[in-house]
Amino acid sequence: MPLELRHLRTIEAIAQYGSLAAAALRLHLTQSALSHQLRGLEAEFGVALLLRERGTQLRLSPAGERLLTLAREVLPLLRQTQEELRRLAAGNSGRLRIAVECHTCFDWLTPAMDRFREEWPAVEMDLVSGFQQDPLPLLQSGQADLAVLAAPENAVAGICIHPLFRYEVVGLVSPRHSLAERNFLLPEDFLEETLISYPVEDRRLDLLRDFLLPAGVQPWRRRHAELTVIILQLVASGQGVAALPAWAVGSYGEKGYVRALPLGPDGLWQTLHAATTAAQAALPHMQAFLAEVHTSVAANLPGVEPWQEP
Repeated sequence: MPLELRHLRTIEAIAQYGSLAAAALRLHLTQSALSHQLRGLEAEFGVALLLRERGTQLRLSPAGERLLTLAREVLPLLRQTQEELRRLAAGNSGRLRIAVECHTCFDWLTPAMDRFREEWPAVEMDLVSGFQQDPLPLLQSGQADLAVLAAPENAVAGICIHPLFRYEVVGLVSPRHSLAERNFLLPEDFLEETLISYPVEDRRLDLLRDFLLPAGVQPWRRRHAELTVIILQLVASGQGVAALPAWAVGSYGEKGYVRALPLGPDGLWQTLHAATTAAQAALPHMQAFLAEVHTSVAANLPGVEPWQEP
């Protein structure tokens, strides 16, 4: 007789109600059936599970206490999972763990998550800790359900890519910089400047990948900063130039601490994407979250346009 979930339920009921008769009633079994179940389990492992004290009162033996510890670990998880499956079957529940590649995405992601929670309160939402330079393996391993990507490079089997919206990347200079009064910036304007950027590979920096390097320009001085606010402060103090999504400039641009300029006469526009597995893409709550991003983000962020099929 291998150890089964019914045995854990039996031990839990005996510990809770203190007698075989009450435990059998709780489990919708006869007392004889419950006794037979316990005798079989004791014979299988060669240990006593119950000790009798003062005539009829039952107490768990050390072996029974060990099973009770296991029951208290396993049964709540089992019940929680069963409830989650019922909610999933009803189409109004699930889990949404989000991994983020984009440093500035929290400016729009957090408000979108808050609005989504209002409509889908039973969906468990969480952010995978830390900035992820390559979040796709987290999807493949089941550690994340959705990844936000700045620029997907290659198709990956089993991964679905969902374009979210287009956004403008703007160049940033101090108001006191000689470039501040220009209508737009050209690649050669960066040649002798100190470029302040996140500490990521050049291929993940849209300014370099899609604006400077195609023109053969490589800034000869570089400085890295982990946080968007530090990049903005360094630019404001005249210690270099940078490029960020227009929505990330925020109050620094509104108060005149930095000057935001288009990159090129037509501006530099990029598309932000989400990635999911094919199975996740079919879930109702995932489709609802992507729809929320489509409808709300483009309407509320500066320098953003709804994505459209090319």
